[in-house]
Formats: sequence, structure tokens, C-alpha cells
Amino acid sequence: MRIGIVFALVSAGLFGASTPFAKHLLGTIDPWMMAGLLYLGAGSGLAVIHLSRAALSLPAPEAPLRRTDVPWLALVILAGGVLGPLLLMFGLSRTDAASASLLLNLEGVATMAIAWVAFRENVDRRLLLGALAILLGAAVLSWQGQATFDLGAVLIAGACLCWGIDNNLTRKLSSADPVQIAMLKGLIAGTINLLIALGHGAAFPSAEDVAAAAVVGFFGYGVSLALFVLALRHLGTARTGAYFSLAPFVGAVLAIALLGEAITPQLVIAGLLMALGLWLHLSEQHEHEHPHEALEHEHRHQHDEHHQHTHDAAAPAGEPHSHWHRHTPMVHRHPHYPDIHHRHGHSV
Repeated sequence: MRIGIVFALVSAGLFGASTPFAKHLLGTIDPWMMAGLLYLGAGSGLAVIHLSRAALSLPAPEAPLRRTDVPWLALVILAGGVLGPLLLMFGLSRTDAASASLLLNLEGVATMAIAWVAFRENVDRRLLLGALAILLGAAVLSWQGQATFDLGAVLIAGACLCWGIDNNLTRKLSSADPVQIAMLKGLIAGTINLLIALGHGAAFPSAEDVAAAAVVGFFGYGVSLALFVLALRHLGTARTGAYFSLAPFVGAVLAIALLGEAITPQLVIAGLLMALGLWLHLSEQHEHEHPHEALEHEHRHQHDEHHQHTHDAAAPAGEPHSHWHRHTPMVHRHPHYPDIHHRHGHSV
């Protein structure tokens, strides 16, 4: 459980830090072009890591993507790799980076709502109150008076909805190699966005701007996504989305520190509401007696209490390792989240 929280928080920090840097680069790069460069930077950097592992014949403890994963991966790329960053870049071009960073908390709310409603993940009063506080903070931040909302805020909210869908679909892939998932998403989504940008006449930026966007994309989208997939594996979708709500605070602080943006009362109130929501999620405790049904799957694992199985001669040596294995039914009690082994129902 603890390592999953670390993965989620580091992922959030990297993504949050990318927002003010992307905002700065939008002064010279077309929004559509920026979306392409960020994801190509992510995919290219992770491709170097992936190919280096193969060239050095390093052990492969992670399960590879299979043919049955392709439809899910395609939907993930469309929602999170094409539509999400595109809406964010256009939204960023219409609002300040600090406000945009805090508005990105809506991604966590969208992720949690879809996980609870569509995928029936467990939810309690504390989690609901936390989600409500985050949503209120985002509403305060985007409110412009006279019953209107800023267009930039609406576009960023649309990006968050796309990423909420993306995060829930990515859970279907979370047993597989996170580097491979993030690499393919970056390369395919980046290429699509870049071709669209060039097709509508966007100018190709200077080599310095391309390099800067690639570095921001590698850390803020590539490494961040790989860690997010690992967090999904350990925490489930809704809780990973909650921890990921740290991202906007990192972005807002950097925007104020690096870009000299003002600290407004609206920003402070929204930040306090969002901080309350994040604390409610971080302080959750979940433990009860629960059953494990028979299950067969493949993923990186060690021989803990959930992995007491035998190996044939073809099984990889050493731990952690990955191979197809079977879980026998059992009932026990311990603290847990809805990870890949704890997706059971709950009584009212």
C-alpha cells in the first residue's frame, strides 16, 4: 500500500510541475503542436529506456502487453493521449498557469466519479466529502461572476474528463509493463497530434523549443504516466486519482514562483478547499475480512501471502518476476485498497 502511494504522489508531482513549463512554452509554440511534442518527448524517452533494457539483456520482471490489450490501449490513446492534451493546451492558452494547475484537480474528481459509478469501486463518506471539497475548489477558481465560466477553465475541465476516462481504462492494462504502455501512448498520440498540427498550418518551433518540450514531456507525461500505472496496480483507480490531486498544487506553486503570477483570494480559497479534499483521502483507513475468488493472470509479483503458487521449469528465476499464475480461493483480513487482487464487493 505504501509504495503505491509513493508512486501516485511522485507521478502527481512530475505532472503538476509540467503545467507551468508548458504554459511558458505556449508563448512560442502552437497548442496543437505542443500536445504532439509533449507526448513524442514522453514516448521517445521511454523508447530509449525500453530498447536499452533489451540491448543489455536485462531481466524483464513486468508482463508484456498482449493482443487482447490492444482495444483498451487504443481507447486510452484517443481519450488521454489525443483529446486530453489538446484541450489542455487550448485551455492553457486562455488562462493563467496557477489557475490552470489547480483546475487540473478536476481530473481526480472525474477519475473517482467514473470509478465509483461505472466500475463500482468501493466508496465511503470520507472519500465523497473529499471529492466534493475538490470540486468546490475548482468551481471557485473558474467562476467569473454573472453566471459565466471562463472558456479556458471549461476547456481544461474537458481535458480532465478525458483523462478521467483514460485513467479508468488504463486500469485494465495496469498488470502489464508500465514503460511499454506509456511509451506506446506517447509515440502514437504524439505523432497524431503533430501531424494534425502540421496539417492545419502550425509552424514548426525552433530546435531549442522542441528540446525543451521533449524534456517536459518525458518527465511530466512519460515518467509520470509509468508511475501512475504502477499506482493503479496497487491502489485502484479512485484512490490513485485522489492522490494525484497533489499535481495542481505543485503546478500552482511553481507558476507563482517561476512565472511571477499573483496570489489572489480566489486562488487561496480554492487551494484550501482542495487541500481539505486531499487530506480526507490521504487519511483514509480501509480494513475488513474479505474473500479472494480463484483468479488467473500475469503481472510482476513476489511470493507474498497472495502469491503462494508453484512453478514449472519455464518459470523465471528470482523475485520479483512475471509469469502466468493462479490464485486459489481464500478469506483473510488486512488493510487494503482495491488493487488488482482486491476488487471485491462490499456490504452496505
